[in-house]
Amino acid sequence: MPQPDRFAPAGGVSRNAVIVGSVVLLHVAGLWALQSGLLRKAAEVVVPAELLSEFIAPAPKAAQPAPPAPPPPKAAPKVQTPRPAPRPAAIADPTPAPNAPVGITTPQPPAPPIEAPVAPPAPPAPPAPPAPARIEMPSSDAAYLNNPKPSYPAISKRMGEQGKVVLRVLIGTDGLPQKVEISQSSGYDRLDRQAQDAVLRWRFVPGKRNGVPETMWNLVPINFVLE
Repeated sequence: MPQPDRFAPAGGVSRNAVIVGSVVLLHVAGLWALQSGLLRKAAEVVVPAELLSEFIAPAPKAAQPAPPAPPPPKAAPKVQTPRPAPRPAAIADPTPAPNAPVGITTPQPPAPPIEAPVAPPAPPAPPAPPAPARIEMPSSDAAYLNNPKPSYPAISKRMGEQGKVVLRVLIGTDGLPQKVEISQSSGYDRLDRQAQDAVLRWRFVPGKRNGVPETMWNLVPINFVLE
């Protein structure tokens, strides 16, 4: 006679019902674990220790790059002078124009040579001083003049008056005396006046400057001497 199952739950629930209920609960729990992340945590928990150690090991530090070298000093920009555009070269056309005048081209004379600058002429030398004028004094000694000697006053002879009178005479270009002055007296008025009167009637050879007659003063001595 079969023995009753030891695992039969009390209350008359069958074994199959318990198994089915357990399976359903497991499925429900699994769905709930997927939704709440429990399954992911469980997967992390069961990761092997070797893999975990590889993930946790610190990554090697990258070598720090060396500081960049300072840039070299910039050279001053060179100012380039714009080159003039090349001009088109003229091409000689051997064919003359239909109305071009025909003539003879005269060559230009060569340019005169450049001469060195001429120094300015030296200033002229100052003129030489004029030669001293050649002067000829008037004269009353010419024989052709026939000048008489002054007469001796009679009273002066009786009184013994004598002496030398020097007259200053202005003689014109015609040889005639224009003025007679006493330059030196004889000491006697009668002798001085007699000498003046006589000389005023004389004629003279006029004085000359470089051969030209000129009015001049001349000294004329008159001696009164008792014999």
